[in-house]
Amino acid sequence: MILGVPWWVFMMILFIFLSGYMAFRAMRAERRIEQQYIEQEGKVYIDRMEKERQQKQQRRQQLSH
Repeated sequence: MILGVPWWVFMMILFIFLSGYMAFRAMRAERRIEQQYIEQEGKVYIDRMEKERQQKQQRRQQLSH
């Protein structure tokens, strides 16, 4: 016993801090995964818009000839 506090109290405090750290890491990893998903979906959207733009240009060129 240090300062009249049982050892298990120190262990519980340590586990609380460890749990908080692990929750922070999990939250940060989840945010990173969400960001990657958003970027991927944005790329799909931009690619689709580019493809539609190219198709419109081709239709215009075919109509003008």
